[in-house]
Amino acid sequence: MNVARVLGHCLVCLALAVPLGAQTQSATGQLIPFPPDDWGAEMLPIREWLQLQTLDQFDVYHDFKFTNRLTQSGITFEHRSTPDSGRFYQPNHYDHGNSLVVADVDGDRLLDIYFVSQLGPNELWRNEGGGRFRNITASAGVALEDRLSAGASFADYDNDGDADLYVTSVRMGNVLFQNDGKGRFRDVTAEAGVQHTGHSSGAVFFDYDSDGRLDLFLTNVGKYTTDERSTAGYWIGIALEHPEGDAFSGHLVPSRTEYSVLYRNLGDGKFQDVTEAAGVRTGIWSGDASPVDLNGDGRMDLYVLNMQGDDQYFENVDGRSFVERRQHYFPKTPWGTMGVKFFDYNRDGRIDLMLTDMHSDMSRRVTPGYEKHKSMMLWDEETLQGGEDNIFGNAFYERQTDGSFLEISDEIGAENYWPWGISVDDLNADGWDDVFISSSMNFPWNYGVNTVLLNNNGERFLDSEFILGVEPRTYLEDRSWHQHEPKLETKKPWFQIDCSGRDASYFLCRGRSGAATVMGNVGTRTSVLFDLDEDGDLDIVTGEFNDAPQVLISDLSDRRTIRFVKIRLVGSTSNRDGLGARVTVEVDGASYTKVHDGKSGYLSQSSKPLYFGLGEAASIDRVVVSWPSGTQQTVTEGLTVSSTIEIREPR
Repeated sequence: MNVARVLGHCLVCLALAVPLGAQTQSATGQLIPFPPDDWGAEMLPIREWLQLQTLDQFDVYHDFKFTNRLTQSGITFEHRSTPDSGRFYQPNHYDHGNSLVVADVDGDRLLDIYFVSQLGPNELWRNEGGGRFRNITASAGVALEDRLSAGASFADYDNDGDADLYVTSVRMGNVLFQNDGKGRFRDVTAEAGVQHTGHSSGAVFFDYDSDGRLDLFLTNVGKYTTDERSTAGYWIGIALEHPEGDAFSGHLVPSRTEYSVLYRNLGDGKFQDVTEAAGVRTGIWSGDASPVDLNGDGRMDLYVLNMQGDDQYFENVDGRSFVERRQHYFPKTPWGTMGVKFFDYNRDGRIDLMLTDMHSDMSRRVTPGYEKHKSMMLWDEETLQGGEDNIFGNAFYERQTDGSFLEISDEIGAENYWPWGISVDDLNADGWDDVFISSSMNFPWNYGVNTVLLNNNGERFLDSEFILGVEPRTYLEDRSWHQHEPKLETKKPWFQIDCSGRDASYFLCRGRSGAATVMGNVGTRTSVLFDLDEDGDLDIVTGEFNDAPQVLISDLSDRRTIRFVKIRLVGSTSNRDGLGARVTVEVDGASYTKVHDGKSGYLSQSSKPLYFGLGEAASIDRVVVSWPSGTQQTVTEGLTVSSTIEIREPR
């Protein structure tokens, strides 16, 4: 049975069966809110009230707020999705959205933002300081408006001290941009040898052979489009009615398999495809991956996500090849993994793993009261291809003293609904890393909330998106469609229909005539956490689907004195970014450990300093850096609290 096909048909059946709700007249015709039974939005006041009743469970500081300062930031970027995710809704992977990455592209020590879109140009926004940004896309040369982009990664692949950029696309060719150090980029894809064309997704830079140069692992999803191109130029997704199954069922069709690619950095600007030689030729439907060293041998291993089946874990044997050992470390993985992050949530010095599962949540719609539960899987074994190795929901693996992993997601509150990417950092600067999960679907689904999990002293995570002001979304003054709507940012105009003309047979035109605007739910796909306004606390920038981003500014530093340190790594024998380094900050008998992997959000790898909240610590005893080269460095001088410290690897 093709469950995805049935699910898609049921959405249309539901729309036809349910009354379409009140119509609001505007100057441009009717506004049609969809879905009409949007319990996701209707429940927001109740959900906020319920979450506020949990405040007595918090042992960590939570009396601060995030406020959307998009207008004040000057950023005018707006993501544009394909009509496959709107008027012609089909369950294909275009609705996964795009990445969002940050780096200092021009050497001024301020982090700039690169937004990725499907239709229309990507945009690079320069940080001007004080929370303001300026569009420098044209001068930077990174718009790529001639292709449908997907993911992006900043990394210094040529070790010259600036952030280069790799952008993936759907069947239009991936692109490597070399930075000149001043924020101007040159397309060096062909000469570098990384011009793969396919259904590409995430791209991860890491040094697998420990030669001091960053290699590149490119994930490819699988063939979810036809060979027909729309008038807008994108490849149209495989439809529900396809005899071999729709796009969502593509993992069941061997002919649609695409293989991910490992490129070895040869130096001199050249890469070589070593996928087969290194033993990582994987054809799972993968959107992203993450490097990590789990066996402590100093070689970077690779965790590869599978959005429709078992994940894979490739252990680095000797810097030349990999062996797949997922079952040794993780006997069960989520079935529909989208987000990945390795971090030490309980400060025991051992690196734990959190994974988010989006596609298991597509098996059935649930009301808000069930969003913290694992999915009640309705799909058959054919679709699952054997579900005995799977968890149907998020997973959290705590590293044990013997090196094994214990899955404890339900015990520590790591479950949520419709999750995409994970961003991890210390939002309240107390020394315990917190989690932001971009979570949503859009037209034709109900409104979904983003999830903020505050780390309650390494014992469990506590839901806090309403407590911290991330939800419910507040409206923006310049949103004209809000003139007759409640002041909550849950819906926006999704597409136009003409019920007296070309769209007369469209299901939302039943009983209507004239022009209408269909209102779909807004929703987040990715995020990045960094100190946007340089006031010492961490802010959140989101990548929205078919909408403008949110620029969520924290007022933590205005409410209390915070202590932190930012660590900027500069490799010498190791790669210049220090990717793969393990950093431990020791203060007052406590230690905080982080792995520098650049991963934040979905389909994204950023280049930014490591941030350590220090709680009440007034001084730093030492910083210990385990470099990818094998060098162990201990720093005890110049460790000023609430500052940025640059640590250079000794030669």
